[in-house]
Order: sequence, then structure tokens, then C-alpha cells
Amino acid sequence: MPEPTPTVVTVRAPAKINLHLGVGPVRPDGFHPLATAYQAISLCSSVSASPSTDWSVTCTPGEGIDVAAVPLDDSNLALRAARLLAEHAGVTTPVTLHIDKGIPVAGGLAGGSADGAAALLACDTLWELDTPRSTLLDLAGQLGSDVPFGLVGGSAAGHGRGEVVTPLTDTGRYDWVVLTDPVGMSTPAVYAEFDVLHDGLVVPDPEIPSALVDALAAGDARALAGSVGNDLQPASLRLRPELAEPLQAGLDATALAALVSGSGPTCLFLCEDADHAARVADAVSSYGRAVVASGPVEGATVL
Repeated sequence: MPEPTPTVVTVRAPAKINLHLGVGPVRPDGFHPLATAYQAISLCSSVSASPSTDWSVTCTPGEGIDVAAVPLDDSNLALRAARLLAEHAGVTTPVTLHIDKGIPVAGGLAGGSADGAAALLACDTLWELDTPRSTLLDLAGQLGSDVPFGLVGGSAAGHGRGEVVTPLTDTGRYDWVVLTDPVGMSTPAVYAEFDVLHDGLVVPDPEIPSALVDALAAGDARALAGSVGNDLQPASLRLRPELAEPLQAGLDATALAALVSGSGPTCLFLCEDADHAARVADAVSSYGRAVVASGPVEGATVL
């Protein structure tokens, strides 16, 4: 007998961190070319899709997550993803989406992009489209720079605006402390500050350090610590200078590396193992909510 048509499909998608974020000179379209090394970590949100008489989206927060800034109208990225796939495939049946938010909002962790990736896969499964992977990735890239990586997961290189994603060989497991801040940061504002800091300077085309690629291939956390970086970090610290304190506190607590995640304000601390991460988390917990996570993990997955 054929499988029954599902009435609800739930997909989990991970947060992303940038192990390296190289930013090039601003282009005429206002975007900056990027060369970034992504890693998916074990902070996840899930999106459930079910047939409905109208397009809609709801959201519930996970522990310690503030979802006040998550739009529940047509600007919501998950709902935009569902509509885009429906338009592409000629589907006329609306869906209602429910987001269980486990990734902090506006924290430089691509939480909205994870929702978009999860919604694409959830609706593709619900509507039994079996859309080719390459097509889903193309649609994801139309939605936003980080959405394709939400589908790919693992560790990967990102080029263009970050939407051209190529998996990287990674044989390791890495333990991170993710220190979130209740006050988000505007990604466009951070890029604008980057441009101010580089006004009149020659900004080279970005590259992912070969040492980082080698460290991932070897699964060597200490080597990885020596090659992580973020070209946006000086701009983020100019806009939010108080972030320097937790970054230093993490290093003082023997974290292998400390850096701002993406455009911030989330701070990341690479650790030796889970026990070490717990100690570092305790040391920086006075600065915000410190969560222990590991990576790499798989991309968007049907539950």
C-alpha cells in the first residue's frame, strides 16, 4: 500500500557559527563578497508544517529565548520559504507553520535562516514534491545568504554572499560555549561600520585560511583555535565595546579561542572538551546566557 500523505511534517535545523568570516570590499549592489567557513552546532530550532486554509506562522520560545522580534506576518523567513517553494512547484494549498525557537534571535547565529531552511524541507516533504537538492539550494539562496547552509550543515565553505556552499572535510568534534546577549545587533549596521573602518583602505578579496581547512580535516581543535577569525569583529566591538570584556574573560578561563559570532553580539569560545566547556561557561555566565554546544551537526533534518 502507498504511504499515507502526512498531515504534519517537522524539520529540525541547526544554528551556524562562522569559524572564519572573511569580508571583501563592498560591491555595487551593496553586498560584500565573503569567504567563510561555517559550522553547524547543536543549538537547533524546528519548524512544523501542516495543511491549512490560509498561510500563517506561529512561534514558541525555547528556554531563555526571546521571540518578541520574530515577525509573524509575510516577512517571516519560514513563511517566505514556504510561499517560494509553492510558487516554484505550482502548489496552491496553503500551510500553517509553527516554529519552536531554540536559536537566539538576532545573535549572529542565523536563526531566521535555519527557520527558512527547515520550512523549505518541511513543505517539500509535506507536499511530496521530492524537489532536487540543487533546486532547494537555489531557492534557499534566493531567500538569504545563510539559508543554503541551513540545509547543508556540517562544516562548509561559503562564498559569494555566503550562499554558495561547499562541504569541508571535518573529522573532529568541537565543544563550544555560546554566550548570547538579550540585545541583538543589526547586521547591516555592522557591515556599515566595517565600511567606515576601511574607508580609503584597499580591502583584499577574502580567503579561507588553508590552516583552518587543514585543522578541520585533521579534527584538531587546538590547530583550529589558531586559525579562526572574524573580519567583522572590529566593527562589532566599535558598536558594542562592552563585548570585549566577556571575550577576555573566556580567554582568561583558558578557552582555546574567543571570537564574536558573525555580526554579533553572540560570543563563541572554543574548548578542549565538554567538561572544559562547562568550566568556561561558568566563568562567562555573568555576561549573559552561556550555553554549551558541539559541532559539527547535520543540516535540516525531517524528524
